[in-house]
Amino acid sequence: MTLHLMPYGAFQGNRKTQIFQYFIPANSSQRQYSTLAFLLFQLSMAQNHNNSQEQPLLLSGNSKRANFSEKSPWFLSLAKWTLKFLMWVILVIWVCAIYFFCIGRDFLEKWIKATQGTIFGITGSIFLGFSAPILIIAFLAFIYISAFPGDDFEKKKSKFPRFRLWTFPVLVDGPFGVVSATEFIGIMLFIVYVLWTMTYYTVVNTEILSKASIPSKEKSFLMLELTGLRLGLIGLFCMVFLFLPVARGSILLRLIDIPFEHATRYHVWLGHLTMFLFTLHGLFYMISWGLQGILLEKMLEWADIGVANLPGVISLSAGLLMWVTSLHPVRKKQFELFFYTHQLYVVFVVFLALHVGDFLFSMVAGAVFLFMLDRFLRFCQSRTKVDLLSASCRPCGTIELTFSKPANLHYNALSFIFVQVRELSWLQWHPFSVSSSPLDGKNHISVLIKVLGSWTDKLRDIIRSYPDQSKGGSHLPPSRITASVEGPYGHESPYHLMYENLILVAGGIGISPFLAILSDILHRVQEEKPCLPKNILVIWAVKKSKELSLLSAVDAQSTCSSFFERLDLDIQTFVTQQTEPSLEEGKIEQTVSFPSIFMKHRSHMSSLVGTGNNLFGGLYVVLSTLGFIVLFGFVQVYYIEKFGIYQWWYRGLLYTACMVAGVVCFGGGVIILWHFFEERREKHEKLGASNENNNDVVDPVLNCEMGQTGLASVQTVNYGCRPNFEELFTNFSDKVGSADIGVLVCGPPALQCSVAKECRSQNLQRGRKNHAIFHFNSHSFDL
Repeated sequence: MTLHLMPYGAFQGNRKTQIFQYFIPANSSQRQYSTLAFLLFQLSMAQNHNNSQEQPLLLSGNSKRANFSEKSPWFLSLAKWTLKFLMWVILVIWVCAIYFFCIGRDFLEKWIKATQGTIFGITGSIFLGFSAPILIIAFLAFIYISAFPGDDFEKKKSKFPRFRLWTFPVLVDGPFGVVSATEFIGIMLFIVYVLWTMTYYTVVNTEILSKASIPSKEKSFLMLELTGLRLGLIGLFCMVFLFLPVARGSILLRLIDIPFEHATRYHVWLGHLTMFLFTLHGLFYMISWGLQGILLEKMLEWADIGVANLPGVISLSAGLLMWVTSLHPVRKKQFELFFYTHQLYVVFVVFLALHVGDFLFSMVAGAVFLFMLDRFLRFCQSRTKVDLLSASCRPCGTIELTFSKPANLHYNALSFIFVQVRELSWLQWHPFSVSSSPLDGKNHISVLIKVLGSWTDKLRDIIRSYPDQSKGGSHLPPSRITASVEGPYGHESPYHLMYENLILVAGGIGISPFLAILSDILHRVQEEKPCLPKNILVIWAVKKSKELSLLSAVDAQSTCSSFFERLDLDIQTFVTQQTEPSLEEGKIEQTVSFPSIFMKHRSHMSSLVGTGNNLFGGLYVVLSTLGFIVLFGFVQVYYIEKFGIYQWWYRGLLYTACMVAGVVCFGGGVIILWHFFEERREKHEKLGASNENNNDVVDPVLNCEMGQTGLASVQTVNYGCRPNFEELFTNFSDKVGSADIGVLVCGPPALQCSVAKECRSQNLQRGRKNHAIFHFNSHSFDL
């Protein structure tokens, strides 16, 4: 006996099918979305009028922006909190409805009956209840970020030290790595949801079968298929949250200030859970079919009414390939295999739509659509060739690259970018932390790359193949290196500026983002801009002393004598594999550098990301969504209903095609306008600055000669030992007293676990009155 979902006409009376639910007013229409777009335009124009586009940070620190919260009228504050409250209400109600959807069958039937009279039918009802809420939150998020780009971080400083759930490590060693209290609560909620939902469904399925007058053997087969059906529905729910964190430039991640490197962990966790549920979903059906002797027949079945089995088999197979190759042992040793097989997500999504049909796929359509928007925008951004303003190879095995960027493309000291070099690979994109401060210069951005693996080895060989112009070398064709850049991504606000006391813990090349932090703080102190950090302890562990030269990447022009009077900076360096200084210790490192030889025509990074222009970013999302809805409405009226299209899989294909067309056609039009707007603004900026010197790129060799001298006075090098975190943290705590201490760590997982364990230990042993509270933050990107 085989279980099928019922066709559209019998959907309401089908007791074997449950759908996710959510309440959205029936009069939510294109007019409402147009109003949101108009408000976004007005607020963004007002914001652009009041604030300079040349500010390097969203919280740039000038007096006008820093005192925004003090000078803002009451109605702006009211609008801000109203928007925030509205987004929270929508989110909480949506999540609660999803969490308890299995017991809301009566409400679901009433909702479908009340809303399916539109041209979109049941698909529109499910879309309104399940996908529309997350899209509405995205619309409101653009309005919120455009109108209120950030609060004064000095106002966020608490008068008394206190624990925070998102910076308190609960689990420090295990399959999840370092887990904060907030993340632990989220993990437990998902576990409880799966367990209680499956328990409820098991009880319901047992009651249904106990009343059925069929042989016990057929009851067993039906029980397996009913259980598989429930597991598939729960997997669809998890798939919603699977796609939300993987969108690199997502407005939702910017809204809650979760950088992509953190969101990647959530994607990995949810990926394991989702594929586990989908695998069980398929196994239960296959076991039932196998026991009945119809396994091959059912696996190859492509039904018009109900789910189509063969597309489901193809989708599950693609998902299993992605899942197996994403496991840590495979991903670590065979990264290219993981990367290439992960592109099968297109097959996974498309055949899932064919498998379940349009109205079931509309459950996950909102999250998938936001991912498609982000992916298409990143594709357009990455087509731009980016100039290398300078490149340098250091004897310590590190490459420094400096790219050209537009002045209006904002980033902060904890951002990162994805880099592609087409001479090495057309498909590989590698993430690197930014090593320059946004205050170093508005027209460039730098990264430090450790030579590890074949990709970085080839990049170093290409750079070294250029003759040194300082020694009379000739120009080489700029086509030798064709770079493309995605990003920058990262925190919406510079949270390293929100602590008066900072501990920066780095391992090897992990010092790169902290160099940007130090440079940012140096500039702010020198230029007398708002800057909370007063006491900074840098703990840096390296294998060989030759790596110490990386400190030269900090702009030494900022390390003047007055700087040390206003900032207490201590750099404790630990050389673990040397017991004494080498013979070359103290000598100036001879860095092979090639400034500006790669550049022929001025071509910088594209600004087609969220931090470039909130107005166009918001219009891109809004118009693409409206375009998708309008296209599906036309297809529904003039094709599906007119010609009587009833096949579930075909309707799912049309639904997916409308999503793609909405992004490419309507969103593509916004991107074209966005591109022309940026080109026009760039021409005006060049005309306005024609008499000024815009070359703000510092020669790496000069940096090296001055940087070691400037930071040598605050650096203590310890040979043949590893850092004693308990001693270092305790001494720093005694020094600052009862205060909040921000701890940022960038390095391998073992280092993160050690630092998190010490933060947890220090906080749990907080018995003394003047003991500080340590707030753990990691800045390690691990794909």
